[in-house]
Amino acid sequence: MSETLTFDRLELRPELQSGLRRIEYTVMTKVQAETLPEILKGHDVLARAKTGSGKTAAFGLGLLNQLAVGDFTTQSLVLCPTRELADQVAKEIRRLARSIGNVKILTLCGGAPYGPQCASLQRSPHVVVGTPGRVLKHIQKGNLKLSSLQSVVLDEADRLLDMGFTDQLDAILEHVPAKRQCLLFSATYPPSIRAISRRCQRDAKIVDVTDDEKPAEISQCWCPVTRENRIDQLCKALAAFGGELNIVFCNTKIDCAEVATKLRAQGIAALALHGDLEQRERTQVLVRFANRSATVLVATDVAARGLDVKNVDAVFNFELPKQAEVYIHRIGRTARAGKQGIAVSLIEERELWRLQDISALQPDASMNERSMNAGTGSPNALQPKMVTLHINGGKKNKLRPGDILGALTADGGIAGADVGSIDLFDTFAFVAVSSDVGRAALRQLAGRPIKGRKFKVRIA
Repeated sequence: MSETLTFDRLELRPELQSGLRRIEYTVMTKVQAETLPEILKGHDVLARAKTGSGKTAAFGLGLLNQLAVGDFTTQSLVLCPTRELADQVAKEIRRLARSIGNVKILTLCGGAPYGPQCASLQRSPHVVVGTPGRVLKHIQKGNLKLSSLQSVVLDEADRLLDMGFTDQLDAILEHVPAKRQCLLFSATYPPSIRAISRRCQRDAKIVDVTDDEKPAEISQCWCPVTRENRIDQLCKALAAFGGELNIVFCNTKIDCAEVATKLRAQGIAALALHGDLEQRERTQVLVRFANRSATVLVATDVAARGLDVKNVDAVFNFELPKQAEVYIHRIGRTARAGKQGIAVSLIEERELWRLQDISALQPDASMNERSMNAGTGSPNALQPKMVTLHINGGKKNKLRPGDILGALTADGGIAGADVGSIDLFDTFAFVAVSSDVGRAALRQLAGRPIKGRKFKVRIA
């Protein structure tokens, strides 16, 4: 490992150093310590690192350190496999860039309106974060110009290739300057990664921080069910083993919607995430779950691609997936960043044979039958700690998180400690507040202007 363990020993611009101190980033993660010195030297980097390892800050700091803020050209491009990951990456880079000021970061993803993106591109953003399909469309239409590009990042490169973006990636890379830095971050090193590295990188520094990573501490078990009592048993399993954030996986979107509806009928704050949701609905579901306004997210595997919610306590398989590899991917949503987690599967007798395939993929793990009475969870944990308020104004109204926080706490309003995460989008915003002050917070925002203007506010 590099000897550099703290950010203050890196040759970062002073604004970034002060910003890191402000957000209490002091000691680097392993992937940051291994890659940042090479990135800052301008080298191409091929890094193997898992989600939650701190890789976004690693390449984000590298991009921002070389940014010419006064030059209104697109200087960095980050490509991600999903809209959700792109949003998360852009949010983290904005947080890191706050101390520099006047940095324009734009997200370009499919599923979002095309016209407003064209308008935002009229004044070139410094950094573009997006999915390959939409980025390529803007390049081909002449909206996005990459002649001044200094760095290109392929984040979760293995998933970019797995999801069929190879042709789009090749087409995008044809439009970037020959002399630019290329950073690839991937959780695995399949032959396809090595092939794309050869095509777009020069003398890449190879970093692998997965060899000595501790395996995730996931306690796995299964509970017997019948076709008739599966939903009832899921409710019992959630009460017995669940925590404050739980994901329930279903094999079909029909089951997904039905399970979420039946859980809500039992008084459990459950949300459904499946392919029939529009992007705005999907965004609201993910925000509410991440900010703890709901305790259970019922999702299909396809809809959960790119989902990266921190501190998920437990994963439940309403039904085992048909492929054992999908099971491994599902349970990997919990026990991230060194935390412990639990995975509970509901299994009918006719499905027991699938356990053999799953066990073969993880010979060092045990998956035993458990009784609901042997659970370690608390039913109280399933009561959401937060409520989400929807505000019909966002970035295009020049709103900032501080404006919303100030309105909530002004003139004897609610306490700052009762305000959770604030998520701003172009035309709307979400703010999480403690459940016991939800109505008071609604009255507080509805009765006063935010930044000189009144906005409609409702409970999401």
